[in-house]
Amino acid sequence: MKLGARILKTGIAIILSLYLGQLLHSPSPVFAGISAIFAIQPTIYRSYLTIIEQIQGNIIGALLAVFFVLTLGNHFTVIGLAAIIAISINLKLKLENTIGLSLVTLVSIMETTGGNFIPFAAIRFSTIMIGVFSAFIVNLVFMPPKYESKLYFKISSTTEELIRWIRLSTRHDFEHHLLKEEIEKLKDSLIKMEQFYGMYKEEHNYFKKKNLEKSRKLVVYRQMIFTAKKGVDTLRKLHRFENEILLLPEHFQQAIQEQLDNLIYHHEQLMLRFIGKVPEPATESGGNDFLNKKELYDLFITHQKEYTDPDNPHLYHIMQITAFIIDYGEQLEHLDTLISSFYSYHDNEVPIEEKSHE
Repeated sequence: MKLGARILKTGIAIILSLYLGQLLHSPSPVFAGISAIFAIQPTIYRSYLTIIEQIQGNIIGALLAVFFVLTLGNHFTVIGLAAIIAISINLKLKLENTIGLSLVTLVSIMETTGGNFIPFAAIRFSTIMIGVFSAFIVNLVFMPPKYESKLYFKISSTTEELIRWIRLSTRHDFEHHLLKEEIEKLKDSLIKMEQFYGMYKEEHNYFKKKNLEKSRKLVVYRQMIFTAKKGVDTLRKLHRFENEILLLPEHFQQAIQEQLDNLIYHHEQLMLRFIGKVPEPATESGGNDFLNKKELYDLFITHQKEYTDPDNPHLYHIMQITAFIIDYGEQLEHLDTLISSFYSYHDNEVPIEEKSHE
């Protein structure tokens, strides 16, 4: 079992919060540890947003606890009523993520009605805030997340799998059920890519030059994800209409195979070009001369004319395959243009270092 950065940071945040609680002579440092668990977030930006929200949620919990104890006491039913109101207020203020910690604050304060209740409530509130701030410090200092690397390597590994299966599919060298399972895995990978993209987008830079570079990278990564989606859609159509492809004339089948071989080769080269493993092409076309989508389209039109029945479902299926292949190729061309544009501004920089994303 692997220990991820977030697991380690949660443990460190608990240690730090308990230590600070004890150092500041808090009577119940355990509440600092509990609040630290709620406050750990996957990105620094989300951690910043969380600390703002947690302060608001804790204030709501603390104020309600003080009000109810001073007016109605701390009977179990009163605590339950206060909790209901606290949840309602948090939802009304769109602070859903703070409900858990807000209730911890409320219950921990309402457990006593001693003579020193107000100082006790202030201490409990402060103790819980120690945990929130400890989590923020840990997220800021220890193992800051590098979601760009995670994003690129997720796109790269998914693209490698996609290319492998498209190559096998065009040669009909696969088990039907295995490819179906692999397509589902590729869809899951696309979802993961979107998550990493969102987290990388949230990361903030403090230098204008870095912000401009990141903005251009985001455009490239967005297109990489979209191109991978088109590739997966194409593979899905190849899998679904496998029998229709086998019924095509041999020269048409060969054209589809050659076109897809060219596309996946180009896709592979683009991924390597982005990390500086393949130099920028010298030609203005960006190396797209072999993308003969017009030839593939002409073959489909010729094939269509051979059918007397225009409503033959075979034609619609082949039309879909042809359209998806052409669309996949156009997205690759656009990705090619974006990568070339990126290097026209950042010709001396390699966006991703060659290292494992683990």
